[in-house]
Amino acid sequence: MKEISELYEGMLETFEEKTGFAMEDTADLAVRLYAAAAEIQALYIYADWALTQSFPQSAAGKYLDYHGQLRGITRKSGHKAGGILRFKIDSARAEPLRVPAGTVCTTAGLVRFVTTEDALIRAGALYADAAAEAEIVGTAGNVPAERITNMTRAPVGVTGVTNPAAFAGGSGEEDDESLRERILDSFIRLPNGANAAFYELRALSHPGVEAVRVIPRHQGIGTVGVVVSAAGGVPEQALLQEIQDDLDSVREIAVDVTVMAPEPERMDLAVRILPKPGKSFDSAQAAVRTALTAWFDGGLLGKPVYRTQLGRVILDTGVAETYEITAPTKDLPGNARRLPQLGTLTITEGV
Repeated sequence: MKEISELYEGMLETFEEKTGFAMEDTADLAVRLYAAAAEIQALYIYADWALTQSFPQSAAGKYLDYHGQLRGITRKSGHKAGGILRFKIDSARAEPLRVPAGTVCTTAGLVRFVTTEDALIRAGALYADAAAEAEIVGTAGNVPAERITNMTRAPVGVTGVTNPAAFAGGSGEEDDESLRERILDSFIRLPNGANAAFYELRALSHPGVEAVRVIPRHQGIGTVGVVVSAAGGVPEQALLQEIQDDLDSVREIAVDVTVMAPEPERMDLAVRILPKPGKSFDSAQAAVRTALTAWFDGGLLGKPVYRTQLGRVILDTGVAETYEITAPTKDLPGNARRLPQLGTLTITEGV
């Protein structure tokens, strides 16, 4: 791209060539030519930017969204993490105690969660569970078990709260690189209304779908299996039915399409870590636990899980000097019907 000075000098040279006069820099016309050169350079910059946005390989932001729309692909929205909160009382009561929906609880790091239904601690019981979700969209709500321990305003009689299992499914809005990959992939694997790419891209267009695997002839000739995962793992039946109805409306004649949830494949992990100097084991353990919990999401559908991948997740936290994975002892092979999920996670100190 030409600089302003280069454009300006070119104008002066052309003027001198055409008129036979050399122009002084302080001349009125010279000042006007310099201003014109600056505007011309701005046009160069804009033209270069416009060219960048003209191709999905280099477009960004809303302009990449426009390329996606031409392929029937939209940017995936973020999701709130979800899970179960358990409310406790110190001693059993003769009457039931209701914890209303909308009760806000937090982690020590002040990540906020809100219940989406009432919790009823029945007479004689010591606790009750309620579904809850993070207040905001994003991965911050993907917290391990036993991390949500505070109530912003404790209901009368309730003395404690916790999450017996990890909260999962939280994700941010799809970034440019992930969307770009899907758009470019749509050119490579062109859907034709009958092939696997058609069913996969159609299912992926539904909000809430994280990954899709298509199994041709899964029950013989004329059948197609479509396995779907959500950001949090196994999708709700309502989402599966929505996709089923959609694919039934566009499938080929005499083709039986079955939309199904994946089979969860539990993976128990045992890890030893050596914290970096200046890091306590407790803080390192919490960081590693959070990272590994978040890594096991719906995007793993059908993919293998390599021990080296898990090691990379651990080291990317920046808290471990080194690590050792003691279980599992082998990589987990991929299977289109299965979704790897984190089972028990044991983290100890030392290598």
